Amino acid sequence: MADADLDAIRARRMAELQAQQGAAGGGGGAQQQQEAEEAARRQKEMKNSMLTQILDQNARSRLNSIALVKPEKAAQIENMLLQMARSGQISQKLDEEKLVLMLEKISESTQKKTTVKFQRRRKDSDDEDDYF
Repeated sequence: MADADLDAIRARRMAELQAQQGAAGGGGGAQQQQEAEEAARRQKEMKNSMLTQILDQNARSRLNSIALVKPEKAAQIENMLLQMARSGQISQKLDEEKLVLMLEKISESTQKKTTVKFQRRRKDSDDEDDYF
């Protein structure tokens, strides 16, 4: 057999194996996906119930408005609040003013400072000869 024939047989066999694996995993994949979605939904409900216990109504509405503008920052704040509640650092419901203070501290610590550097062109000794 030639190398081309061997390559064709290998490719055909690989395609058959992939098709069998896809058919075998396809039926269970939908169920696994559904279970994953259910677990994510339960986790989201637990997070929301804990946040309702931690924050008062005004603070919760402020956090929701932040989530509309910057979802990644809101998720970071929510995770931080949940971690603080689990460790016992939060003993009572946070009102809006306390949440704003926390947000300001977080913004100060995560704020990136930009610096601008000017690079001026340097004179080369070769360039001076051209002007005379």
